[in-house]
This record gives sequence, C-alpha cells and structure tokens, in this order.
Amino acid sequence: MIEKVTSMGDKTNYYTQIRKSLGLSREKASELMTTISPEKLEKIENGKQEPAPADIMEMAQGYGEPSIRNYYCAHDCPLGQHYVPEVKFKDLEKTVLQMIASLNSMHTMQERLIAISADGKVDENEIRDFIIIRRELERISAETAAMQLWVEKMLAAGTINTETYNRILREFDEKG
Repeated sequence: MIEKVTSMGDKTNYYTQIRKSLGLSREKASELMTTISPEKLEKIENGKQEPAPADIMEMAQGYGEPSIRNYYCAHDCPLGQHYVPEVKFKDLEKTVLQMIASLNSMHTMQERLIAISADGKVDENEIRDFIIIRRELERISAETAAMQLWVEKMLAAGTINTETYNRILREFDEKG
C-alpha cells in the first residue's frame, strides 16, 4: 500500500508510486492500457498534464488498483475534493468491525435523530447533537466505501470470482 502521497508537481506523485510499486516501467505500464502512451504517462506523473477521468479509469483497470479512482476524486477532481473523502484500503475484518461500531453508535442515537428531525428543522439546542450524528453517519459512509474498495481490489486480484459476483449482483438488482 502506498503511504507517501505528494503533489502533482512532485516527480514522485501518487500515480508514479503506484506504477513503481508494481515494478513497472512506463513502457510496460503503457502496454497494460490502450490509450495512455509512455509519453502521456510521463506527463501525468510529472504534473505536466492533468489526468482525465478516462485516464484514471484506464490506470485503475490496467494496474488492477481501484484505489486510484478514489485518490483522483479526493485529490485531483475539483468537485470530488469537496465531496469525496479519501478511502484507505484496509483488511476486511477491520472495516467490518469499524462499521459495526458505527452502526451500534447510531442505534443509540436513533431516537435523538428522530426527535431532531420531527419538526423538519434543526434549532439552536439541537445543533450539537445533529453534528455528532452527522459525523457518525459520515463514518458509516466511509466504512461502506472502504468495504467497496476492498471488494473491488479482491475482484481485480481475482480473489473473488468476477463472473459469480456480477451474476449474483444482477440477481439482487433484478429483485429490486
């Protein structure tokens, strides 16, 4: 997992670190992708060219590293920087335990949230509790995103059978 994250202007930016962690030259990395040449990859890595969303999708697919999409949204996309938190890849066990802790915490806050929202507004006496509840919901959302990242990484690595996963997912989608 890549720990050091640097700015686009730095020659060791996140995209370079990912490629190097996989032991790939720019030429070999480019062979994994259909629309990113070694020259374009060099410009992206050196901060001379901003990656387009399509470039990010292709890099994530080619490298088998879905976290690239989240990194881009959280750091490089103007809208995402405001709305998308960075999700760190972690073990499924840790993700599930943290999610359960957040869900249990929300269970105890459920009645307070109902009382706050019953009149359709948040008054002066409710703001503190509302902020606490909102932050707990954000933690649940972050753990959900971490679980999704874990699943995507396992699918990319072949640890989870993609065909079976997609078939069962379609069955759930059809049932609504």
